[in-house]
Parts: sequence; C-alpha cells; structure tokens
Amino acid sequence: MYLLEEKIWFWALLAIPVVVLLYFAVTLWKRTAQKRFVVNRELLEKLTPQRSVFKPVLKLVVFCLALACMAVAMVNPKIGTKLETVKREGVDVVFAVDVSKSMDAEDIAPSRIDKAKQLVTQIINNLGSDRVGIIAYAGSAYPQLPITTDYSSAKMFLNSMNTDMLSSQGTAIKDAIELAKTYYNDEEQTNRVLVIISDGEDHEGDAASIAESATEQGIRIFTVGVGSEAGDRIPIKRNGVVQSYKKDQNGETVITKLDAETLQQIAAEANGEYINGNSTQEVVDKMKTALNQMDKKEFEAKQFADFKDQFQWFVAAALFLLFIDVFLLERKTAWVRKLNLFNENKTKS
Repeated sequence: MYLLEEKIWFWALLAIPVVVLLYFAVTLWKRTAQKRFVVNRELLEKLTPQRSVFKPVLKLVVFCLALACMAVAMVNPKIGTKLETVKREGVDVVFAVDVSKSMDAEDIAPSRIDKAKQLVTQIINNLGSDRVGIIAYAGSAYPQLPITTDYSSAKMFLNSMNTDMLSSQGTAIKDAIELAKTYYNDEEQTNRVLVIISDGEDHEGDAASIAESATEQGIRIFTVGVGSEAGDRIPIKRNGVVQSYKKDQNGETVITKLDAETLQQIAAEANGEYINGNSTQEVVDKMKTALNQMDKKEFEAKQFADFKDQFQWFVAAALFLLFIDVFLLERKTAWVRKLNLFNENKTKS
C-alpha cells in the first residue's frame, strides 16, 4: 500500500511541457537566424562540423526526466511496510440516506440532501472505532458501502451521492430498513444501529411495522429529520441553475414537507430516538451519547501501521540525470560519428 503525502506538487509536472515548448521555440529561432546570416547550407556545416542533431534532443529528454523525478520527490510517496492487526471495539452503524427528489428542496440550507450528507460526515468525524456502512434509498434501496472501518472511503462514497443516482423515485423507508438487516453480518454483534436521514415522506407505508421487526435482530433505529414543516418547492436544475419546479399531474407546484411524525413513529418502534436535523451539533451530540452508552463489540481491523518515505530515491535519480545532462555535450561523440547513424558524414564525389 502506498501513500502520496503532498499531491499538490504534481502540478510541478506542468513545467515539462513548458520546457519542451521553449526548446522548440529556441530551436526555431536559431534556424531562422542561421538562414538569415548564412545562405549556403554546406558552408554552415563546415562552420559547425561537430554539431549533433541527436544530442540536444537527448539532453532535453534527460532534463525533463529529472524535472519529473523532482516533482515526484516533492509529492513524497510512502510505502506501507508493516501490516498490523489492530483490535478495536465499537458498534456497527449503518446510515440510510434519502436521495429522493424531495431532498432537493432548499427549506434547510443549502438543501436537504446536502444537509443530510453534512450530518453523516460530522457523525463519522466524531466516531471512535465503530464500523460504518451506507445505504442510499428512494423508490428502492441501494447498497452504497458495506460495513467498514475505512472512514475515508465512507466520506468519499457519501460525497458522490445525489438525487439523480437512483432512477426509481419515491421514498421507500421500509426497503432501506430491510436492506440494512443484511449489513450486520456479525452474529455476535448485539448492538446494531441504523440511522435514517430523511424528510420522512414515506410513499409506501408499513415502515413502522418493519422497524418493529428490526428490533428482534437487535437493531436500534435513530431517525434524523431534514426539512421544515412549512415545506418548500422541489427545484428542477440544469447545470446548477433552477429551470422550473416539480409539478403534479394537475399542473400544480408540488410542496414537500417534513413528516416528523412518521420518523418519530419509526424511532419509537425500534427503541431509538428522533432527532431534528436543523442543528448539526445537536445531532452529533445525541448520536455520540447514544453510541457511548452501548456495549462495544471487539473486532479486528488490519491496517498499515508504518509508512516509509521514498522521496530519496527520486531525488537521487533526479541528481543523477542532472549530472548526465551537465556532461552531455551537444557536439558529436567520436565513436558515434564513425557509426554514421544519421548519414551525417557525406562522401564527396
């Protein structure tokens, strides 16, 4: 496993095409100047008998390779050299994020879907050693990330979620609960948590009864409501610009509202708690308190515990190439001249 510490230095590689362009610009300028002052080509060859066509190009390639090595050295690549098995204790936490079109409503800034992702990110940031999983759901539920201890991957998958990722629209909370049951693959894990982040609009119903059955498998469901009871319109955007608002079959503008009652009922049936998502800190504090009060399950997680710097190899390669570039002259090498690879030694008739 490798790690790139300072990726911003990859931008230094842009210096290579600049150097190449400058080289060809200078070469073109030299040829133009030579034609201006020296009319006879044979005379020019007599004036510069040792001039090599290949050597300047070789020097350019060597110098560009040196620049590339220096850029990679500044990035400071590291290689994991020691794999340790670390024992951790925690709770399995699955996040079910509503990605239906109603989550595009902007009655909670910047939008319901963005607020939902912010809440999950902040909860993950405050976890100890718990394992996490992510589910996306709208008209159906879709597994986004299985149970893992890799919080970085969880955030990456979370950031990629949007209301266009599932073609089937609606809000099937019961499907998300049913899918979450398959996430807890450790039979010894007694404390299992499902966090549903939604505006609560359940178009299929029966979510409360499904939540009650989830408690039989030791799953506690916490629901987080995003949106307002006053509601808002659902914008239809193109390239980030609002084009219109969603309308129903009668041509009336759809107003989507937070259904806190449904979310409260689900949480009550599953021995959990409903939390209003307007305050990020309140959500984080309540989830942190609830998780800390649960019994922790011991599990193992393999991690690369020791990374070693590798920049020195690239610095050495860059210095070696620069050393070659300094002593690489642009005139012909004697033994190469004898080979006459480019038919440069013309015989006189």
